[in-house]
Amino acid sequence: MEDTLIPVFVVGILFIGLPWLILHYVTRWKTAATLTYDDERMLGDMNELARRLEDRLDTVERLVAQENPEWQPRRIDHETKDFDPENAHRLERNR
Repeated sequence: MEDTLIPVFVVGILFIGLPWLILHYVTRWKTAATLTYDDERMLGDMNELARRLEDRLDTVERLVAQENPEWQPRRIDHETKDFDPENAHRLERNR
């Protein structure tokens, strides 16, 4: 009796339990990874707000630089070739 029970149990786990477990988490992953229309709209609004704030900051930095030529902005420009992540971390710690 025990000789047939263990192979049946193992075959059941391999052909029923394991595929069910894999398919269960694959469907969970697919449903959780989607953005709704409201999420996309909110991300677009946040992107627009960040762009406007960056434009305002550029204007303020330009005005301050006109009044004080020795002033150096502390903002990090990620798009320059001189960008170094270590310098960015050091600036963040100094704030």
